[in-house]
Amino acid sequence: MSNFTSQDSDAGATLAAVERFNDAFNRHDVDAVMAAMTDDCVFENTSPFPDGTRIEGQSAVRAYWEKFFQGSPTAHFDAEDVFASKDRCLVRWKYTKTKDGKPWHIRGVDVFRVRGGKISEKLSYVKG
Repeated sequence: MSNFTSQDSDAGATLAAVERFNDAFNRHDVDAVMAAMTDDCVFENTSPFPDGTRIEGQSAVRAYWEKFFQGSPTAHFDAEDVFASKDRCLVRWKYTKTKDGKPWHIRGVDVFRVRGGKISEKLSYVKG
């Protein structure tokens, strides 16, 4: 990740876990994404408006990512700013993809919680 701030010694492990997850995501490697998440992981996506959908557990989250990557083969997240403290990490990002044959993007924030070196929560929020 290009930019990060750390306030404590635990933050390094948290940052490393989030970086592993984000790298796997940008490779569209569902096996590696799920290996970076706990068995009881929680993912809250950004749709439908206004609250998104809460998805819980390895099986359900895996199914979501598989469908997501099939529907968004050009999906890519760029971390614009990263902040970690203890087991929490905030990532401000720019999500890009091709939509209707044209470049498209949106900005947002992910709030991560890390446990045992893996992502236990990924809560996503978007601008607009």
